[in-house]
Amino acid sequence: MSLLESPSFETISSEIKSTAHPDGSYVLALTSLGDYYVSSASAPSNAIHLFDKSSLKCVQTLKGHQKAITALRTVRSIGGSDRHTLLSAGKDGCVIAWDERSGAPTTQMTTSGRPRAVLSCDASHDGLTVAAGTDLQKEDAFILYWDPRNPAVPLRVHSSTHSDDITAVHFLKNCPSPTSGQILLSASTDGLISTSNSAEDDEDEAVLNVGSWGCSISQAGWIRGSDMETFSCWSDELDMLQNCDIRHPSVHSHGRTWVTDYLITCHNTKRSDSNLAVFVGSNEGDVALLSSSDVTDSSAPWTINSVWAKGHTGVVRSVFWDENHEILVTGGEDSKISTWRCSIPRQFSGSDKFARDEGAMDMDSTVTTLKRECDDEMDISESGPEGKKVKR
Repeated sequence: MSLLESPSFETISSEIKSTAHPDGSYVLALTSLGDYYVSSASAPSNAIHLFDKSSLKCVQTLKGHQKAITALRTVRSIGGSDRHTLLSAGKDGCVIAWDERSGAPTTQMTTSGRPRAVLSCDASHDGLTVAAGTDLQKEDAFILYWDPRNPAVPLRVHSSTHSDDITAVHFLKNCPSPTSGQILLSASTDGLISTSNSAEDDEDEAVLNVGSWGCSISQAGWIRGSDMETFSCWSDELDMLQNCDIRHPSVHSHGRTWVTDYLITCHNTKRSDSNLAVFVGSNEGDVALLSSSDVTDSSAPWTINSVWAKGHTGVVRSVFWDENHEILVTGGEDSKISTWRCSIPRQFSGSDKFARDEGAMDMDSTVTTLKRECDDEMDISESGPEGKKVKR
């Protein structure tokens, strides 16, 4: 595994804006909703903060979870609505869809019976199914499914897909048929990644494929058409295609040095079906964007495209790439949120030499995973890329 420097490589050392997170906690999750960047932080915080995109001023706080927030994401719709919606999950056993205009929940889904911490959540492309993964209690970890139009109790519960905390659930998006839109990817600290039919009541019939990585998994996601050290890529049938230590390749050239200490997250770029943006970090608080000419091939070279330096003083826990505005948002253990200039690299334009050849693997059906190495006490609420299936 080699790491090459992009011909257009640049180091960006000047932030556009920065702000301190109101809770003074680690910034664990970032997303975008309309005119806002949205964040959640590590325990004991249980609030969601909205920041104006232009000023980075905190303009609203959403309070609804009674315990720490574990997942935060923007989904296309909920319950058949035609507007993007903020979805969050928490250790209080709730999944909440928010109306940021009123600052109140529009839909609240809870675990049936005894409350169970919810660690991950997602909504189907049509917004008619919400899925969530729970922590392990006694011998059970559940995948719960709700119809958000009738949120009082789950539609169905799958209890034997995983045997430990379920850290990621992601529906297959941009699907050619309603049936494929029901496919859910799940990952767990039991080392398994699974695909299931979310519409099937019989769990023995619901599980479609299972892959074992033999290590605790922190993030997973589909590829469209800190503690993380290992990156892997899987086929739609969960056969491993690549497994690599993302820390191994480094750059020492032209007076510049880059050594990866951990993987932050992966981003499924809108500009190209052939490239996955892989964001990595250094213990000093710098962030780099890596890409591979073919993430399914362990012999393919990796490229370092950009480095954002001197913005954080410690580990960067979360990254959000706002492609529409060419801005990168970063959040770290220093309780700081920063925005940076982030031009679209040439290989993400969709017309570069790395574009897929005819007959190459359909990336809509590929999975990436990120492995959690050895920090069992780290808050599970770090999870979250969308694109390939990724293990941590």
